[in-house]
Amino acid sequence: MKITAIKTYLMHAAPPETGGWSARNWLFVKVETDEGIYGIGEASGWPRVVETAIHDMTPLMIGEEPFHIEKLWNKMQVAIMGHGMTGIVGGGAMTGIEMALWDIKGKALGQPVWNLLGGKMRDKVRIYAHAHEKERARELLDRGYNAIKTGGIKNCVESVEAIRKEVGPEIDLMVDVHGPPWLTTRDAIALGRALEDYDLLFYEDPVAPENIEAIARVSDAVDIPIAAGERHAGIWGVKELIEREIIDVVQPDTGRAGGLSQMKKIAAMAEAHYCSMAPHDGSLGPVAEMAAVHLMATLPNFLILEHLEDDVPQRYEVMTGQPEIVDGHIIVPDTPGLGIDIVEEAIAKYPSSGNIGIPDDSYDYQYIQARQGRALWLSEQETPPPEYRPGQIF
Repeated sequence: MKITAIKTYLMHAAPPETGGWSARNWLFVKVETDEGIYGIGEASGWPRVVETAIHDMTPLMIGEEPFHIEKLWNKMQVAIMGHGMTGIVGGGAMTGIEMALWDIKGKALGQPVWNLLGGKMRDKVRIYAHAHEKERARELLDRGYNAIKTGGIKNCVESVEAIRKEVGPEIDLMVDVHGPPWLTTRDAIALGRALEDYDLLFYEDPVAPENIEAIARVSDAVDIPIAAGERHAGIWGVKELIEREIIDVVQPDTGRAGGLSQMKKIAAMAEAHYCSMAPHDGSLGPVAEMAAVHLMATLPNFLILEHLEDDVPQRYEVMTGQPEIVDGHIIVPDTPGLGIDIVEEAIAKYPSSGNIGIPDDSYDYQYIQARQGRALWLSEQETPPPEYRPGQIF
């Protein structure tokens, strides 16, 4: 069997006429072979740019045997190393192709991908959904969820307190503050200490992920498990966080971490340091989520998987083989490969639009700001606007 073509499918994955962080794009990948078997993958990490990277690497893959996944991953890695350290663009491109190779192999062998990755440890994968108000939290509980994440900076403690009172002590709560670059380490520590009374499963990205020493300071000062890793690519991106035992939960993004093999290696590194695995899924489409389900079914140190419940209708239109969700878990599928396929006609209905955040022009576009609104968010007087979506920093 030989690879004959690699095709990409880019689409807008947010409500119409939205911009900034909420204007997500999804990028799906199809790897075709001369035996008629094809595989589907998903790539993230600035999808409009990653698509170009995939096209750039496609000639490397044509004529190769798709079963040799580790060899082909390293071929891509060596081919792009001249561009500098592999970030999320390179990692995302390799992810989409590598994921599709696993799908091909599973289909050709008549086996689900989880069986090629070591076999199942569990028949269902625990997931969490997002709530920023107690009413939404109650709705999720009524649907069977027993784990909820909230986030943002403003009104954070007040929101957590309200949700905790609503759901009771037996539901797992998580807080993601998204690592804004203007949040100082001391403020992240102060916020974390204020959250200690609410028995959180983890405190996610308390500071900008580039600042490993700052994450370490927060980790030492706050009595809550620390989670991070979604903005890194490859085993090298999270190596120091794991080996120095700065974090308790590692969160590689299934669309840009480098591929399922890289994520399995990250999980092994984490296991050696008693660190659990909870992949990020906040900007991904349904293909990457199902790939994560296959991998998480195999890992001894799996904790929980992020899931976007009712985010956009596109999610339910562009992929066949939708996840079966029962009592806050996704049932691990038994179909060969990833058990999914894309619906090309549905994808074509949502042409890609801009996928970057629009900086606030009131403060000179500074990456590290003087935080004019600091007193306001510390006073907990603001609530998320009605249009708030998971992943936004408000």
